[in-house]
Amino acid sequence: MQNKKPFKQPSKKYHPKGLEILYEDWDILVVNKTNGLLTVSTETERQKTAQYLLNEYVRKGNSKSSARVYVVHRLDRDTSGVLVFAKSEKVKRFFQREWTNFTKIYYAVVCGTLKEKSGKITSYLVENSAQKMYSVSDPEKGKLAQTLYKVLKESAKYSLLEVRLLTGRKNQIRVHMADQGCPVAGDTKYGRQRNSAKRLCLHATSLSIVHPFSKEPMTFETEMPAYFNTLMK
Repeated sequence: MQNKKPFKQPSKKYHPKGLEILYEDWDILVVNKTNGLLTVSTETERQKTAQYLLNEYVRKGNSKSSARVYVVHRLDRDTSGVLVFAKSEKVKRFFQREWTNFTKIYYAVVCGTLKEKSGKITSYLVENSAQKMYSVSDPEKGKLAQTLYKVLKESAKYSLLEVRLLTGRKNQIRVHMADQGCPVAGDTKYGRQRNSAKRLCLHATSLSIVHPFSKEPMTFETEMPAYFNTLMK
């Protein structure tokens, strides 16, 4: 049941570094994640993650507090942009049920130019033992992945794309762009080992959802990183 009391955000002294809080109420917490920050912990990194920092934030420095955030989706460590967390298992389950109905839009700078300036990329993604994703055509072997893209601008070396995810597979945009021969700039995992880009040029710029209780449509937007424009010049 939704809390009816007015929501008061914790003091700014508890606000985590590397995360800009875009919206918060009793049920959800939406942030703009900087590149270089993990979404969740790994075996080698427990504390420098969005989930850990936001747990500290909602507990307001009280280690005994039962308050916590629940992971709904993830952004790669080096991807920046809009990230939403739930504040209960019920809200988490709602988001996960409805996730394919929400609109997720990214900006990406990719190497080279695409022959088709807009289109839909479809493949089936599989993860190998090295935790690297790759495309196959056989639906029995992988999970369906669909990506819409549109070229916004081109330069001698790069293209700026608006990308919309129709599915949300791990590393989906990075794999699909590499499949087209135009890997995301700065992507040394799926792209080129020698790359002049200083960061992975992928940013989750917009997320449109429905609130789990009020059912109100909500859209959260962030500006494209200035570095993307610098690279396009």
